[in-house]
This record gives sequence, C-alpha cells and structure tokens, in this order.
Amino acid sequence: MSENIYVSWDFIKDFITSAFIKIGVPKNDAEICADVLMESDRRGIDSHGVNRFKPIYIDRINKGIQNPVTKIDILRETPTTAVFDANDGMGMVASHKAMSLAIDKAKKYGMGMVVVRNSTHYGIAGYYATMAAKAGMIGITGTNARPSIAPTFGVENMLGTNPLTVGFPTDEEFPFVLDCATSITQRGKIEYFAKIGKDTPSGMVIGRDGLPKTDSKQILKDLVNNEAALSPLGGIGEELAGYKGYGYATVVEVLSSALQAGSFLKMLTGVDEKGNDKPYHLGHFFIAIDTEAFMGVDSFKKTTGEILRALRSSTKSPGEKRIYTAGEKEYLSWLERKDKGVPLNEACINDIKTVNKMLDLNKELPF
Repeated sequence: MSENIYVSWDFIKDFITSAFIKIGVPKNDAEICADVLMESDRRGIDSHGVNRFKPIYIDRINKGIQNPVTKIDILRETPTTAVFDANDGMGMVASHKAMSLAIDKAKKYGMGMVVVRNSTHYGIAGYYATMAAKAGMIGITGTNARPSIAPTFGVENMLGTNPLTVGFPTDEEFPFVLDCATSITQRGKIEYFAKIGKDTPSGMVIGRDGLPKTDSKQILKDLVNNEAALSPLGGIGEELAGYKGYGYATVVEVLSSALQAGSFLKMLTGVDEKGNDKPYHLGHFFIAIDTEAFMGVDSFKKTTGEILRALRSSTKSPGEKRIYTAGEKEYLSWLERKDKGVPLNEACINDIKTVNKMLDLNKELPF
C-alpha cells in the first residue's frame, strides 16, 4: 500500500473514543482526546492526528508512564490566574480544562492565564488557541517537550520543539491561527517521514559532528541518544537568524516551567538514569484575552480581517497563484476533507488494526 486511503470521520471518532474508554479514559475525557486528534487531521496536519494515536497515547498508557484518568489539582488560583498539576494524566484533557478556565476568567476580568505542570503531550496547540478565538478572544498557548532543539552554536538537544501558538477571531469564516514549532520541523514530522519511508530534508537536523542528517529512522534514534538535534527556526548558526528560533523556544520553555515550578530541559527526556521509560512531566500555558474589553469584539474582528485580506491581495511573487494567511490552508484542508474523510497511511492502518485486536474492540474496520 503506497497511497493513503480515506475513512469516514464518524468511524475515526468512534474508534478512537472507544479505544480510549477501553484503556481506562473516562468517556467525556475520551471524547475530548478524540476531538483534539481529529482536529489535527481536519486541518491537514497529519503528523499530529490519528498517526500519533497509538504510539503517543495508547502505548504510553500501557507502559504506565501516562495515566488514563486525569486528576487535576489546583495548586494556586487568583481571579485571573491558576496553576494546575495534571498528575501525569491526559494532557489534552488538562489543557482543555485549563483554556476553558482561562476563557472564563477573561470573560470576567478581561484576561485569564492558566499554567499546567506534570502533564503529557497535549496534541495540536492550535486547538486551544482556536477555543479562545471561537469565544471572541485572543488565545495564546505553548508547551515544552522532550529535548530536541540545539541552541545556536550548539549540537546538543536541549529545548523541546516548543510551539508558540496564537489565535485571533476574525470577520471571516475561519480564525487566524499561527501554530508552529520553534524548530524548522518537529519530531512528529520526522516520525511521519519515517513511517512513509521518506528522508528528512537536509538542514532540519544537525548531528554531533555539526553536519546535517537526513535518514528519518536513524534521526529518531539519534534524537533519543543525543547524537542529533533539530535546528531552531531560522537554521543553523546566525547567518539565517537561527538565534531567533532558539530565543523563542527558550521563551516557551520558561513560560511552561517557571510559573508552575515544573520540569524543564533535560528533565523532560522521558527516560530515567537507568534508561527506563518514565513520565514526561510536561508543562503548558494558556492565555485568553477578551477583545470585548478593548474596543469590542466586532471592531477587533473587522480590523483583523482587513489586515489579513490586505496581505492576501498584495503583489505576488512571479509564478505564485496566491498568498495565504495563517489558518487559511487549514480551513481549505477541512473543506476538502469534510466529505472525503480522514486520510490514513499504511502505518496508521496497521496501528488501528493492532489496537482493535489488542483492546478487543471488535470493530468492523473499513479496510
């Protein structure tokens, strides 16, 4: 099998939700987890959707390094802020509750910020920024992750891919959502390349010898063994301003750990001193800013929309058909996929077959 096949959204929703429930995730939480994963596929970001369902979530629960039931402790709270401890539960569940609380606080006081510690992978960051945008608010979120990025002039993986994600409501059919890693690429993309047998483009990953690495399967091993690191956004060294990506990754690392007294850098490897798997203890932050508290949500949406339309209508480079703004390609992907279904590659199909058998789900599979 070389080409993707498409399956219905209803099947994927039912399968993922049922699998999470069977492995111990409460029903409401399972539905949140499924929705976050599916949102990635809706947006055409296949590296963070169904492809990661088994290896990132099911396998980690089975290993005992992630808890299916998410027990959230509120360590501190003020009218505009809160600190959560997720106790190694489902990162998507803790994050949904955190952004929901930030939005509620922003409705009352204009701004709200909630931070989380001792969490796990929270899926696509844009999901939470979009939650705020749908509420007429500016949404900002970020998370640290297991070390992958080397600092400028370094070759050791120190920082996570650490997305800095922002969402704005607009007067268009879709919000502005900038959701990208602070590295040129992210580990999930390399995992996707490895699954489909594709090399990683040169320049995205640097080896201990300071030279680019391209073998996707080997890169995944070398990232774990500290023999490779992702290049920060901008590239290797200062010539292409890689220090900017390095700097922004550091900003996210601080906001994902210092406010909540959480883990950071090499503490997030997911491996103990004996080489055994352990919980990742990730940190996240969520900010909601109510646009109504300024000149009103309608005014904000109108101005934002005018800015985006002006950018898209500006002079195009020769040979280019159009200019995009953040969130537009994802919206177009949804228009294409909403009736067509979810694209699955061979590796993902095999994961679904494995989970169906492993958990005795007995689902009738459409492939």
